[in-house]
Amino acid sequence: QLQASGGGLVQAGDSLRLSCTASGRTFSMYAMGWFRQVPGKEREFVAAIYWSGGSTYYADSVKGRFTISRDNAKNTGYLQMNSLKPEDTAVYYCAATRRAMGLTRVEYDYWGQGTLVTVSS
Repeated sequence: QLQASGGGLVQAGDSLRLSCTASGRTFSMYAMGWFRQVPGKEREFVAAIYWSGGSTYYADSVKGRFTISRDNAKNTGYLQMNSLKPEDTAVYYCAATRRAMGLTRVEYDYWGQGTLVTVSS
């Protein structure tokens, strides 16, 4: 089970850190990803991190502003979001996969419930 948290209402240029806490599984064995979705659109890839944290991948739209990380000792992953823009407004989902890495939603096996991020201009 994955539990995402940390969303909220912020202004453009602000920062937020999302957390994703895993329970019931060996978190360190899974790659982790973050996706986001706005109403009427497909859920899109944001960032992913290898099980060990050694490799990370980002969507071009967030590269340089967002940082994905994880603390396997705490069974928790993070998404640090800086320089937020109104177009970052979405429900953010964390996900875990038994694959070494996943860049698309179909590659993920487990999903959190989502946390809403709203960025006002």
